[in-house]
Amino acid sequence: MVKAAIVGCGKIADAHATQLQQLDQCEIVGVCDREPLMAHQLAERFPVKACYSDLETMLRESRPDAVHITTPPATHFALAKTCLEAGCHVYVEKPFTLYAREAEELIHLASERGLKMTAGHDDQFSNVTRRMRALVQSGYLGRLTHMESYFCYELGDNAYVAALLSDKNHWVSQLPGKLLHNIISHGVARVAEFLPGDAPLVTAHGFTSPFLKERGATELIDELRVIIADPSGVTAYFTFSSQMRPSLHSFRLYGDKNGLLLNQDQETLIKLRGKLYPSYAEKFLPPISMARQYLGNLGINMKSFLARDFHLRAGMRRLMESFYRSIAEDTPPPIPYREILLTARIMDAIFVQLDPSLAAKQQ
Repeated sequence: MVKAAIVGCGKIADAHATQLQQLDQCEIVGVCDREPLMAHQLAERFPVKACYSDLETMLRESRPDAVHITTPPATHFALAKTCLEAGCHVYVEKPFTLYAREAEELIHLASERGLKMTAGHDDQFSNVTRRMRALVQSGYLGRLTHMESYFCYELGDNAYVAALLSDKNHWVSQLPGKLLHNIISHGVARVAEFLPGDAPLVTAHGFTSPFLKERGATELIDELRVIIADPSGVTAYFTFSSQMRPSLHSFRLYGDKNGLLLNQDQETLIKLRGKLYPSYAEKFLPPISMARQYLGNLGINMKSFLARDFHLRAGMRRLMESFYRSIAEDTPPPIPYREILLTARIMDAIFVQLDPSLAAKQQ
């Protein structure tokens, strides 16, 4: 039986606890939050035998094999380091750390001690994303040439946005990349998975939308456009927007043979034929092919639904299963460390272009 613990008992902790309870041979032995009431509430909902307000006390008394860190990003590095030094494997919610140098230190420490780490990039383990990855690995694209990653977030007038706009000291506003820092890692990680090199050229442009300007939040950037160029010739565009409609969570891959279009919201994967049909056939056959593919996606999704494997946290479930399997079998973790580090480096490069004063902190 693998013993797991959770640090940080906010909203996302519920999702972690729910998925952990679905894993065979896994028991949640403790939860921890600086606010005791939060820890007690999580422990009662699931239930968990022990709750704490001090991490080191939980590590000493509950002796977990793995710890899930679901606290605000600014605390990730220190908490993960403490857990690794205590001999625990660590699952860190996104973003992994505030700076790439922190990610490097944690991964070095984990490797040195024979421990496993992973980042909460669960979108990369959704049903449709795994289908996409299998096609790429089969050679469907040919040689990869270009990628387009879209990750949008609708601000609207919800409670989260109201709290952020009303409090200049909100923890999100204190992040190096502010609002962007807490959101964009999912979209950046998609690109990082397929980039062949570790030192791409990153060019970023960000600005404040009229929506935020009208509410006086001129210090927050909620529109971001990024060009990423690998020395090998592979390029990528990354777009984050709070205002464009439809609000996309999609990923396009183009090779020298064919392309792929993934829509995370609709859980659809479309093959893009590389060659044009002759003459007027190009005007008629592609719509038929697209219609057939969308119907095929409908069938796949219905089968997953009937098999009870079609839910919002399916990716998190798969990521956790893979992570705990890597612990039990001493195999590589589900997300290669190279991808975690590259995601962090790209984010560093984006944020320092938006705010040059961050350069000193990234060193």
